[in-house]
Amino acid sequence: MEAISGGEALVRGLEAQGVDTVFGLPGAQIYGLFDALARSNRIRVIGARHEQACGYMAFGYARASGRPGVYSVVPGPGILNTGAALITALGGNEPVLCLTGQVPSPFLGKGRGHLHEMPDQLATLQGLTKWSGRVDHPSAVPMQMGRAFQEMMSLRRGPAALEMPWDQFTARAPVAFTEPPALYPEPPIDIDKVKDAAAAMAAAKAPMIFVGSGAIEAAKAVRALAERIGAPVVGFRSGRGIVSEREPLGLTIADAYELWAETDLVIGIGTRLEVPGWRWSWRPDGQKTIRIEIDAAELRRAPGDADILGGSAAAIAALHAELDRVGAERARRDDAIAAAKAKAAKEIQEIQPHYDYLRALRDVLPDDGIVTDELCQTGFASWYAYPVYKPRTFLSSGYQGTLGSGFATALGAKVAQPDAPVVSICGDGGFMFAVQELSTAVQYGIAVTVLVFNNSSYGNVRRDQQQQFEGREIASALENPDFMKLAESFGVDGARVETPDALKPILERALASGRPNLIEIPLDLKDEVSPWRFIHR
Repeated sequence: MEAISGGEALVRGLEAQGVDTVFGLPGAQIYGLFDALARSNRIRVIGARHEQACGYMAFGYARASGRPGVYSVVPGPGILNTGAALITALGGNEPVLCLTGQVPSPFLGKGRGHLHEMPDQLATLQGLTKWSGRVDHPSAVPMQMGRAFQEMMSLRRGPAALEMPWDQFTARAPVAFTEPPALYPEPPIDIDKVKDAAAAMAAAKAPMIFVGSGAIEAAKAVRALAERIGAPVVGFRSGRGIVSEREPLGLTIADAYELWAETDLVIGIGTRLEVPGWRWSWRPDGQKTIRIEIDAAELRRAPGDADILGGSAAAIAALHAELDRVGAERARRDDAIAAAKAKAAKEIQEIQPHYDYLRALRDVLPDDGIVTDELCQTGFASWYAYPVYKPRTFLSSGYQGTLGSGFATALGAKVAQPDAPVVSICGDGGFMFAVQELSTAVQYGIAVTVLVFNNSSYGNVRRDQQQQFEGREIASALENPDFMKLAESFGVDGARVETPDALKPILERALASGRPNLIEIPLDLKDEVSPWRFIHR
């Protein structure tokens, strides 16, 4: 059996899993891994200027493709710099794998102050991921790598991490590779639970379906169930596009609220039910809830009236069979749903100027164009004012709401889907968290267009200070660089536009260029209408 290094074993393990890209920032502890990557002809390495960008590029890659996103950074400070990306992947149920180093084997657990040593790094990683492990020897790579992918991709997906002591990346030993372990099987569907849920559906006059990332792979099944029972389908952030919002039954949260008072049954499929659970502060009397969820712990945290533990597609198939048996008829609500969509479409036009800019963006992008949001006024408005027509085309940091995540996420999405146009919505504050990654975009030819909505402030914070704290502003106003000169200095095409009509031709040209672009949109916070009235009710 050939003796190979720990780094080579890790690379072969990634290749066996079909990994084609690793985002990374090399350093002393992981030189052995990056040297092995340099000798691989199957894996592309994309560097970055900050560790956090590595993590968020892997997150964007996973979220846009459904395939594992992999990144590697040094231990200690490098890991802590990527912690936000790992916890975002955990919250967003995305398979992101972090590969990192450790102090040399003789120093493990000794607290001797070796380079980048931190108290119990593995325990820290275990608190940020679905699963984390250590590879103590090259021969252990196949087992630990297989376990990491098994955990990431099975049932409720999530991130994983593997650490390896510094010396083991270059240590050589015989390594036996085997077939990767199978994914864990989905729990069997409880037919009695299906009967309870089907009975509730059959009795409902005004059902509504909410979907999250756990329903993406079952999009066709969700659509068929919605048509059968006459239920509109509502996505919030990760669930958007599972049913196209161009279709009669595809609703945003603004549309759905118009029907909320009459909704007698909520059906949650692969979602935490964030919007009806707590963003909407009230629920109609007598309303019931059905949850379809792969994670038993999630059902324990927030049980419904009739819950089905299992995969979305399998549970929906069982529901169809039971609805056939009981002869349930479709609730006829087409006119009411259409009226709700029309009413909301008119009302959200008040959210200016964000609504008009988002509609200009939608007019330019094809259905499969990808947008990443950000913690800015236009980003918040995009949760309901930017129509989404396909799953995995609206990418969000979810409930973590990480300021500065959007641009790096967009870079990873573009690497995963090179033929799709990708646009990053950023505020000036959040964009400056990752501005250095303009150089990454140029160096690796990642043709993302970033829209920087510049109101010279952390807009949400500044408005809250003005309205809730008697106008006392502190640390919320910003001094920005000249974004056009900044773009030029990085070798990025730049443009400044001041109206939605002016944005469209500039954006069309940017997307056609095949190059990274920065488009600045100057705004004045006092002229911006808050988007929050359609998010919290």
